[in-house]
Amino acid sequence: MGHPPRVPVGTMATTRDYFVTICVANRRRVLANEFALKAFKAAVGKLDNWKVFCAMLMPDHLHVIAAPINNSRREAWKFFRRTKRWIRQELNASWTWQPGCFDRLLRADESLHDKWLYVEANRVRAGLVKHSKDWPYQNGFDDSL
Repeated sequence: MGHPPRVPVGTMATTRDYFVTICVANRRRVLANEFALKAFKAAVGKLDNWKVFCAMLMPDHLHVIAAPINNSRREAWKFFRRTKRWIRQELNASWTWQPGCFDRLLRADESLHDKWLYVEANRVRAGLVKHSKDWPYQNGFDDSL
């Protein structure tokens, strides 16, 4: 069986923007609250090599769109690992994260804004709110992290 075709280098985003989903172990519903949002903001405040564009806390997982300032893939794993650790520390959490995370490197033709619109619709699809603007546990393009 052949390998899938390689993606041409020219199609990759130049700033290495990541779409990341981090889940709580056993999908415990512990993140959709002000304490978790505050803990996330504190964790992001400790990052010195990353630009976080937007984030959304769902009850059992977290979506983040971010980019390393130095474009290092190795730094990406540090970002994921540290963010998870710092949030748990800030909350003094008894729960844990699932191992690893889902991270996707966005390609040049993928709009950050379009990806964020998909994330915003997540809470409506889940039946948590009728209108995406009603979900308080987020920081989007119009909010300051």
